[in-house]
Amino acid sequence: MVGGAAAHPGGESRWPAPVDLSDLLPGQTAGAVAMGLERIQGALASLANPQNSFVAIQVAGTNGKGSICSLVHGALTAHGLRPGLYTSPHLVSWCERIRVGQAFIPPTTLRSLLLELEHLAQQWSLTPFEQLTAAAFLHFHRQGVDLAVLEVGLGGRLDATTAHGRRPIVAFAAIGEDHQEYLGADLTSIAREKAGVLSPGCVAFSSPQPAAVVPVLRQAAADCGATIIWVPPLADHGFQALQLSLRGQVQRQNAAVAMAVLEHVSATIHPLDGQRSREGMASVHWPGRLQRCRWQGHPLLVDGAHNRSAALCLRQQLDDSNSPGLVHWVLGILANKDGVGMVQALLRPGDRAWLVGIGDNRCWPTDQLAQRLAEPQAACLQVPPPRLGSTWPVSVALRQAVHQPPGSKAQVVVAGSLYLLGQLHHQGVIRIVEEN
Repeated sequence: MVGGAAAHPGGESRWPAPVDLSDLLPGQTAGAVAMGLERIQGALASLANPQNSFVAIQVAGTNGKGSICSLVHGALTAHGLRPGLYTSPHLVSWCERIRVGQAFIPPTTLRSLLLELEHLAQQWSLTPFEQLTAAAFLHFHRQGVDLAVLEVGLGGRLDATTAHGRRPIVAFAAIGEDHQEYLGADLTSIAREKAGVLSPGCVAFSSPQPAAVVPVLRQAAADCGATIIWVPPLADHGFQALQLSLRGQVQRQNAAVAMAVLEHVSATIHPLDGQRSREGMASVHWPGRLQRCRWQGHPLLVDGAHNRSAALCLRQQLDDSNSPGLVHWVLGILANKDGVGMVQALLRPGDRAWLVGIGDNRCWPTDQLAQRLAEPQAACLQVPPPRLGSTWPVSVALRQAVHQPPGSKAQVVVAGSLYLLGQLHHQGVIRIVEEN
């Protein structure tokens, strides 16, 4: 748990505390994005390609990548293996991104690796994500990892994780619209970039995809000689039997893909026991996704929904649940996101929403968003007084959101960005602790 303990098979692993790497890496929302594999491939070649010592399972998609990765890794760890796990972004600490078995990479080890790679980073003009990818590969090599689970950072075809040449198993989480400035304006273009992770002979497992995505993945698989297997969501009884800590109907899709991947691992790489795999999946905690916590004693639901597709899933989950009808939203939405689409997906008549800032990042201001929304959604936005600027301070927004007149039962939901959730914990505004 963020700020607490995350349970793992065979022991307990503390969620890593924040680590200051500002002298080596910029803040995680400030790093340069430069697509391409030449830089990371050149740097890895200079290191004698440490990634060649282990096989990788690569997970691409838009929403659900991290959940699939964590479930697969949890199952592998439950078997006493030493699998690697590489994910992004992080909530609290850079060390969250790299694990071997139960252990997060120690801050001293991560700093040492980044210092060791500093010359190559300058020589090859590595982006921060490429530096971390190289550090993860080197760490996995030195730790004797023989199987690693890699979450694609952005897109797929030109993502640094695709520089790994031994990816016999690929998984696709749900593909939707996000990062259009890098991946293309429409769903077909985005799917084409994500399909670029496919390679000759690999086997790919995909959750159900939008109609525009399916032919793209099929054609990409046919073109390169890959196999793609479509995995339906788990039935309710099968999903409930897993007893996952990950909440939401969307996890029926993610868990089904993870189980299909594990079955293929068992058949082709390392024998796995089904019951032990399920126990490992049940032990996984992946914070910031439909997570219940409290602020000053008041219940909150916290979710990192950061694009329109994720916002639609969050809204559907609320509509399908037994929670109160009205919602008070505390939303932090980065300026490069589809703020209008996200708010349209989330808000219902009678809801109230406070737009908050996220550190020094450019975020959607209340007035601009209100101008682009039709009534009654525009009326849901709570306008900050001029002295506060265009967004609310988080603590003020939370205080207003939890204050409800007698008889009101609105649920308070914090969403819009994983970076917001990390900031809230880091600043002590909320403590993300799981409730039963």
